[in-house]
Amino acid sequence: MILYTADWLLPIAAPPIRHGAVLVEDGRIAWVGAATSAPTGEQIRTVALGRCALMPGLVNAHSHLELTILRGCLEGLDFREWLRTLTAIRRDVLTVDDLLDSSRLGLVEGLRHGITTYADATDSAAPLTAMRELGVRGIGYVEVFGPDPAQRDESMRALRARVSVLRTEDTLLVRTGVSPHAPYTVSSPLFGAVADYARHEALPVAVHVAESVAEVTFVREGAGPFADRLRTRGIAVGPMAESPIALLEATGLLAARPLLVHAIHVSDADLDRVVSHGASIVHCPISNAKLGQGVAPLDRMLARSIPTGLGSDSVASNNRMHLLEEARQAVLQHALRAGVPDSLTSHEALALATHGGANALGLADQIGTLEAGKAADLAAFPLPESLGPVYDPAVALVHAMAGRAEATLVCVAGRELVRDGIVTTGDAAWQNRGQNIGQRIANALEQWRAGAPA
Repeated sequence: MILYTADWLLPIAAPPIRHGAVLVEDGRIAWVGAATSAPTGEQIRTVALGRCALMPGLVNAHSHLELTILRGCLEGLDFREWLRTLTAIRRDVLTVDDLLDSSRLGLVEGLRHGITTYADATDSAAPLTAMRELGVRGIGYVEVFGPDPAQRDESMRALRARVSVLRTEDTLLVRTGVSPHAPYTVSSPLFGAVADYARHEALPVAVHVAESVAEVTFVREGAGPFADRLRTRGIAVGPMAESPIALLEATGLLAARPLLVHAIHVSDADLDRVVSHGASIVHCPISNAKLGQGVAPLDRMLARSIPTGLGSDSVASNNRMHLLEEARQAVLQHALRAGVPDSLTSHEALALATHGGANALGLADQIGTLEAGKAADLAAFPLPESLGPVYDPAVALVHAMAGRAEATLVCVAGRELVRDGIVTTGDAAWQNRGQNIGQRIANALEQWRAGAPA
C-alpha cells in the first residue's frame, strides 16, 4: 500500500483538502482525507509529494494521437483545405509504423501533462496499440468513412472486420469503439448501419458533429464547399435535415448515445435532442478557436446537465495537448458568452477535465474523482514557490499553471507512469524517428506547394 501526501488534495467530488493524502492498494483508492488522519501501518509506504496539487488523472475526451507528428505543419489553412491536406499526408506520406510512433509521442506528451485517459478517434487504429504499450486508459474509436450511399455495405464490411480483430486485444484499460467520422464524410445509410452495429455489439461511439458553418449548410441546404466537393466525385447531394444533430437523430445514430465531438453550431432544439437520447458532448475550446470554427455553447450544455468533457483534439489543430489549458480556455470563453467573470469557476473547469470527461465516456464509476473504491488514476502538479502563496489550488492550476504545468507523478490503476517528473514508459528512439517522419512530411508539402499533385 502506498500513501501519497501533498500540500493540496483536489478530490473533485469534495472541496480541496489542505495537507491531504490518498491511500492506494492493489490499483485502487482505499482512502482519501487529511494527512493527519491517514491510516498507518507497517504495510504502508508513504510518498511525500510536497508542494503540489494531487488530483484525479485528467481525461482527454477527444484526441487524434496518430496526428501528433503534424504539429505546426498545417498553419493558416481554411478548414476545408486543412482537412484535405491532412488527409493527403496521412494517405500518401505516413506509414502504419509512422502513425504508431506518432501515437506514442502523443501519449508521452499527454502523460507529462497529467492525462491518464484518452478518447481517441483513429483511422489507423495505431493509437490502440500505443495505449496498451504505455499503460494508459482509453477508448480507440475506429473511424469509418463513406459519403456515397452506394459505399455503405463495403464500408460496413471493412469496419466489422477491423473491429472484430481489434476487440480481441481489448484489455481492462483499453477498449475499441467506432466513429462514423462526420456528416460530410458519412452518408445517412452508413450512419444508420453503424448505429445498428454499435447497439448490437455494445460498442462506444463517437462522431464529429456541428463543427463548422459549412457543415450546417451542407446538411441543411445540400450546399457549400463540402457539397461541391462531393458533386465533383459524382455523389448526389441535397438537403438532409434541419441540423447536423437532427440528422444523427433521423439516422438512428443519436439513439446509440454517441460522444458528440465539438457541437459548436447547435440550437436549443439540438441540445434537447441530445438530452432525450442520453448522448454526451466533448468541448474542444482551443481547437475550435484555432480553426476559427466558433465558441460552443457550454453554458447551455451544462444547464441541461448533459455529460460534458474537455478534449484537446489533435495537436495538428491545437499544437498542444494540455487539459489544464483547455480548462482555462473553457473558463474564459464561458465568461465571454455570459458577460460575467468566473461564470464557470476554476473548480467547475477542473471537474470538466476529470469527472466530466469520465462521465461523458461512461467511465464515471471507475475514474474522474478521488474516492475510495475508484481506480487509482492520479496526477500531481508542482506548485512552484514562484507562484507565491496559493489561496486556491484550482485557481492556481487553471489560471497560473495552465499550459506550463508538468506532472511530477502520474498513476494509472496504481501504476506509476510518471515518477519525479520523468515518464517511466517509452523509448527515446521514438523521438528520433519522429524527426525523420517530420522531414518526409516537410518534403511532401514543399513538392505540393510547388505544383505537384497532392
